[in-house]
Amino acid sequence: MTVRRGCAALLALMLVSMPLTSASALSLPDWLNFSAGAENSGPPRPVVSEIVEGHGEDARSVPGLVQSRTQVEMAFQTLGRMVTRNVDLGDRVQRGEVLAELASEDLEASTRAARAAVDSAEVQNETAQLTLERTRALARRNVATTAQLEQAQNAAAAADAGLRQARSELVQAQDAESYATMVAPFSGVVSAVYEAPGAVVSAGSAVLQLSAGDRREAVIDLPESALVSLPEDASFSIWQRTAPENVIPATLDRIDPMADTATRTRRLYLTLPKDAPFRLGALVRARLGTEFQPVITLPASAVLEEHGVSYVWRVLRQPQGATVEKVQITHMPSFQGRLSVDTGIQPGDEIVTRGIHSLSDGQQVGRRVAP
Repeated sequence: MTVRRGCAALLALMLVSMPLTSASALSLPDWLNFSAGAENSGPPRPVVSEIVEGHGEDARSVPGLVQSRTQVEMAFQTLGRMVTRNVDLGDRVQRGEVLAELASEDLEASTRAARAAVDSAEVQNETAQLTLERTRALARRNVATTAQLEQAQNAAAAADAGLRQARSELVQAQDAESYATMVAPFSGVVSAVYEAPGAVVSAGSAVLQLSAGDRREAVIDLPESALVSLPEDASFSIWQRTAPENVIPATLDRIDPMADTATRTRRLYLTLPKDAPFRLGALVRARLGTEFQPVITLPASAVLEEHGVSYVWRVLRQPQGATVEKVQITHMPSFQGRLSVDTGIQPGDEIVTRGIHSLSDGQQVGRRVAP
């Protein structure tokens, strides 16, 4: 009985004290209290970004070749065997210099035969003219008939035509004899050789290539898709791997209208300044843009499209922290995952390249992470 009374007293005491402690007993711990704002959100998130440059690895370079703007493939205008070639690859020649010669024996024989044909035609023409004069005299005395006179006139006309033809063939033979000597039409450099002495060459078959040294240009090949983002007044930088510090500006002069059937690329011709230190045939590298006209490229993933307008997130770093701002840009179509930016940003700007859809204007960001 005493034990039961003690338990009842303890239970009554607990019921009396429960209203006073229910608030603290049923309250949630601090880490589960969602109604309170998070006072400590941690450091700002780092951003994956890229420092904009006007040149460098992001501005891709392509190989090129230095050649002359004026190039002529030299050939003989007649069939023959080439007996001498006075120049070799890389030789400098002057205007009027003899480059190569054909065997002239056959051509001289053709000229002699043509001259003999002219002599024979002159005798025949003289005989026909004398016959015509005698026939006319006989016809005036009614000794020769009209048919005989017409026959003499036809023979004289045929002889005169034969003489003109023989003389024309003699001129052609003399010209062909002069074609046996190849003469340089201008001063330049022998940039290619196709035939060796002793070879029989046909009329019009290329023997060598002569390049003028006054105007040089660099040629590069680009795919069709790269030309979409190429401005009309494009400027390029040209250098050699052996001297990368010596960068020469070049301007786009023309583009081949047709693509190469094998590589499907188009050839671009870049005009070099007259004082460019590159020799003909030199291998060079070329990239779009110059020191004074840099070309800014960005990954396509850095561009945010909203209602037909393009934006990027530029990071503004100051001693007290870093924030991002939305900047409107204009750009060319993308090529191989990158695009050329025309306006909106400058070299040296830091542009966010990943996570662009989770940023807001003025948001604080943390340290830079290289892509």
